[in-house]
Amino acid sequence: MMNEAGGTLLIVRTMQGLEPVLAAELEQLGATDIQPLKRAVSCRGDRRLMYRINYEARTALRVLMPFHQFRANNEQTYYRAVREVDWSRYLDAKDTLAVEATVSGDFFRHSQYAALLTKDAIVDQFRDRLGRRPSVNVDAPTLRIHVRIFGSQCDLLLDSSGDSLHKRGYRRDTVEAPLNEVLAAGMVLMTGWKGERPLVDPMCGSGTIPIEAAMLAMRMPPQLKRETFGFFRWKDFDQKLWREVKSAADAQIQHPASPIFASDADARARNATAINLLSAGLEKFVQVEKVAFEKLKPPAPSGILIFNPPYDERLKMEAVADFYKSIGDRLKQHWAGWDAWLISSNLEAWKSFGLRPSRKIHLVNGALECLFQKFELYEGKKTMREE
Repeated sequence: MMNEAGGTLLIVRTMQGLEPVLAAELEQLGATDIQPLKRAVSCRGDRRLMYRINYEARTALRVLMPFHQFRANNEQTYYRAVREVDWSRYLDAKDTLAVEATVSGDFFRHSQYAALLTKDAIVDQFRDRLGRRPSVNVDAPTLRIHVRIFGSQCDLLLDSSGDSLHKRGYRRDTVEAPLNEVLAAGMVLMTGWKGERPLVDPMCGSGTIPIEAAMLAMRMPPQLKRETFGFFRWKDFDQKLWREVKSAADAQIQHPASPIFASDADARARNATAINLLSAGLEKFVQVEKVAFEKLKPPAPSGILIFNPPYDERLKMEAVADFYKSIGDRLKQHWAGWDAWLISSNLEAWKSFGLRPSRKIHLVNGALECLFQKFELYEGKKTMREE
């Protein structure tokens, strides 16, 4: 199924704003011909690379392998083209499948219909040849197929990941609006932090930032707890190669060089973080406590803060503005020598923060546009360092 000569084309999906971070990860993993796309990065590599991206890339959501493309200007032409693919290379009649579609053009207006027509073409081929057909299983199919239709261009892709790669398997408890794991990992990577100095998340919520930070500092594969990937069910799955990839990555795990701290004013958030740390096997490497930010003291002369300040959309803007001003004041007065990175979708509240950022990065959290900003904190009135 994979074309090893010259490398197979892979499309690795990510979140908007994380494309450069993912591209850097893919380069480190050995990918070639790396091209940033919208919410994705394309690259070329062999089967080993595909396995490694799924297991080791922190900002990947899905790893897709394009395997067939054609042009169609109507439903009949599309159906015939899909049916002409030799699906016995990928499926047996006893297997299951799931199809997801993205459409943009004139002859397909609805993605669900395009997915249904694709499924019909596949199962009709099996029924006509063998008298039996694969069935649909949207949760854990033998083969997950993605369809992209833009105008008359039609692409069929195999999903090697299975469940979305943001599902690390450690989240056992949450508080309201938990941060996506891939976004949290991308934020930590964007700061350039690799575990060489203390890290603090003073509004930790469910603990996603400190957990992803600890995994990064320890070189722990983000999918260490995952039991299955989509490619496990492929006909050309190489179990020996997979074991080599997993063993090599797991052998890199180390103790973090500097301490990591998580805290929150809310006891429920503190407990959720503790539960998730235990689930991730990181309870010995991240210190967590219940304390409000206005009472939290720096654990070291310098380090990095990364946090996602909560706010209640029901509050009046004055209350939100006061909240952000209090964060800025606390940073100025008590965290000199530290770098603070904050993400927020409340773009209006930033005006009350009272600190000038040295970096601004636009990200998207779910459907919310966010700013991820860096603030360098000094004693007195010192000029900004150059980035």
